Amino acid sequence: MDIQGQSALVTGGASGLGAETVRQLAAAGAKVAILDLNEQAAQELAKEVGGVALVCDITNTDSVEKALDAAAQAHGPARILVNCAGIGGAKRLVGKDGSAMPLEHFSRIIDVNLIGTFNVMRLAAARMLALDPLDEGERGVIICTSSVAAYDGQIGQAAYSASKGALASMTLPLARDLAQFGVRVMTIAPGLFLTPLLYQLPEEVQQSLASTIPFPKRLGKPSEFAQLAVHIVSNLSLNGEVIRLDGALRLPPR
Repeated sequence: MDIQGQSALVTGGASGLGAETVRQLAAAGAKVAILDLNEQAAQELAKEVGGVALVCDITNTDSVEKALDAAAQAHGPARILVNCAGIGGAKRLVGKDGSAMPLEHFSRIIDVNLIGTFNVMRLAAARMLALDPLDEGERGVIICTSSVAAYDGQIGQAAYSASKGALASMTLPLARDLAQFGVRVMTIAPGLFLTPLLYQLPEEVQQSLASTIPFPKRLGKPSEFAQLAVHIVSNLSLNGEVIRLDGALRLPPR
């Protein structure tokens, strides 16, 4: 797809991987809507890139519908969706004190990372299918953000790994669902990236994490995630696949 002039949606677009994706899509000529719960950060970024900031709770259908309506009103119907919204959190199935993991912990992470992402995809895809096809029959492209934890989940990551593993697992069936309509579905599984969460860690901890990556021996840059997302949008043959973006990293148990 030629990105120039296309309407794009980025969930979790006010910070981290999402914010850099917003910047690079805008630099490529897209009209970008930033969907995020952090209204102030979203508005600041929207001013920077000439986009629009929309408060959106991806787990709430009414909130998503309103955001999609507002984005369409501002930029026209979206053909590009990049799902970056998500949360983390580590807890063992049974803690050191012998107590079981609270079910609410597992449910919350699944609700946001998996069900919330699916919620945005289903609503955005339905709108894409109504659009006229572009060259070679393409109507849209959807990108999800999984994680290497989908494959190498560490101790305490059962909930997070389950949510990210589900996104990876449904990439192919969703791509097959939408293939006849010319909508592609891809997923990126990043490794250790320098996001706001890792910025909060002491420098020595960041360096220790970076040392576990074979090459390049540093934390991933959000710009590298964004570069891949932009390339996926541009490359029509990329469909139904999960791409690990991790410098050959394989997470140890802890």
